[in-house]
Amino acid sequence: MSLWSEKRDNSTCAHSRPDKNGPARHRRNTPLNPLTCHCLAFHNLSDCFISTGDGQTENPRNNHGMALVLTLMVVTLVTAMVVEFAYGVYVSTSALHNWQTSQQLSLAARSATQLGSRLIVEKKALEPNYTYPGVFETSQKIPFEELEGTISIRIEDEAARFNINTLVYATGAVDRNYAYPAFIRLLKALELKPDIADRIVDWIDPDNIPNLQGAEDEAKNGYLDSMDELLTIPGIDKETFERLQPYVTIYGSNVININTAGVPVLRSLPGDIDKSMAENIVHYRELTPLQIPTDILKVAGFKTVGNTMLGRFNVYSNTFRIIATATSGDIKRIIESVVAISGTSRSVLYWREY
Repeated sequence: MSLWSEKRDNSTCAHSRPDKNGPARHRRNTPLNPLTCHCLAFHNLSDCFISTGDGQTENPRNNHGMALVLTLMVVTLVTAMVVEFAYGVYVSTSALHNWQTSQQLSLAARSATQLGSRLIVEKKALEPNYTYPGVFETSQKIPFEELEGTISIRIEDEAARFNINTLVYATGAVDRNYAYPAFIRLLKALELKPDIADRIVDWIDPDNIPNLQGAEDEAKNGYLDSMDELLTIPGIDKETFERLQPYVTIYGSNVININTAGVPVLRSLPGDIDKSMAENIVHYRELTPLQIPTDILKVAGFKTVGNTMLGRFNVYSNTFRIIATATSGDIKRIIESVVAISGTSRSVLYWREY
């Protein structure tokens, strides 16, 4: 709004001083004169009121200030809405991108799992009599043009571990002739409490008669379906699980692969094998893997005791764990599976993707 207009022909400044010709007047389209306008002289334009001719005055600066405040409020609200919308679009776009990448990585991990099975079959064809080493790893760039990243494959011999499901026969009876005492030897080698064997037995066997007080409480009365199930057994805490888990399995038979078993598992074999004797087996197979069971008699310290071990171990395996990992940036997909190999065919015993 202009400080004066056509309708304000007789407008006067309320603060102007009168002269001999009467009150000071601001002429039409004539700027205010700071010498004659008292308010301008005191640099306070907010005190300058314009007479509208009907006895009322108004401050045009107030109207300008209100309009500015409203404009700033509108701009602020619009800016906030734009920022919120942009952030929502960014989050949605990022989530969609991550989901698409995750799906592509899942396909890559599945392909790597298939490749792992093929590598096992090919290696068994080249070395049909024995399985060595117990762990094989490889990695390469993802062969998808639209996806940058890597895939890795880790193959582990499940026969290198002690099968805790063999503690109890299918009839429900405990195998106290071999599996139970062998597992006790393993626990002692790991410096774990022997009563863990009884806790696992009570979890598996079908009866409700506890070997330890409270061990049958909420027992499954069936074989373990996964290794994580050990954590649900009363008396087995996380620390115990982490120490035991690398050396036990729930797949395969109760016959271990002497070419791939670790020192604690080797000490579970009959014959009172101490740590140094188990290490002799490890050193021997690093130079020459055992190709037939009687090769154990060639290992230092086993010329006599080796005969008592025959029938309790093999030199090969048919059950393997495959861990396929596909990675792109911060996104990762892992497929862990256990497969049984027979000739050129395979059967999946376990599958988990995360």
